[in-house]
Amino acid sequence: MQFRQQALSKLQSPEEIDLPVRFARPQGRLVLIVTVVVMIAASVWAVNGTVSSTLGAPGILTHAQGSYVLQSPVAGQVTGVLAEEGERVSADAPLLKVRTARGDTVVRTIAAGRLTTLVTAIGSVVTTGADVAAVERVKNADDPLMAVLYVPADSGPTVPVGASVDLTVQSVPAQQYGVLRGRVASVGRTAQSRQRITGFLGSGQLGEEFSEHGRPVSVLVRLDRSAASASGYSWSASQGPPYAVESMTLATGAIHLAEQHPIDWLLP
Repeated sequence: MQFRQQALSKLQSPEEIDLPVRFARPQGRLVLIVTVVVMIAASVWAVNGTVSSTLGAPGILTHAQGSYVLQSPVAGQVTGVLAEEGERVSADAPLLKVRTARGDTVVRTIAAGRLTTLVTAIGSVVTTGADVAAVERVKNADDPLMAVLYVPADSGPTVPVGASVDLTVQSVPAQQYGVLRGRVASVGRTAQSRQRITGFLGSGQLGEEFSEHGRPVSVLVRLDRSAASASGYSWSASQGPPYAVESMTLATGAIHLAEQHPIDWLLP
């Protein structure tokens, strides 16, 4: 009965059609306006704005011709070392003297370059085909250094030729002298095996290190030259270190990839 009386009372009361209806509060309109403005700004930025990204990769400073591993053509005991690490050697230069069963034999270099690694010493016993040295191919003393970076194979196609590269050199404090500047000169088309990396760098250890996570693609970086720095190259801070940087020095590169519009991420 109580519900029936309430229903009858509502029917008998006049309709309140003359009361104003509030569709939205001022605070709600403000929130709506801000939301619309933000959406419009985000849409404009997605179409016209650009976002840059970098790709990090390990690498090494070297010369474009790479290195070669010198192997002993004979078996015997080393009785003389005729060159020192870091020394420039000519083609067919004497490197080691080995005493064999048939007499003394001189092990010679194959091509001119810089002796970067000498595996043997006087008294060591070598076998035929054993690695005894690594020589970096350098035609002239003033040949410029390059950097070789090893990027994952699936990231290789994203690296454009001409992209700027920042190189953190292991022997140079980056906080004090900055990073070494360069640009991508070429990108390898095929992934490289450990054996191929070893053959180019003349080091099995580096071959294992750079192929630890699979076969990478090599990226050759041409370093920016600068006559004002002691190293002869361009650095991000001051004039770089007050000394020259050596080849076969490890480095880490940050490759600046092509800029993209955010909307490209949403499009197939």
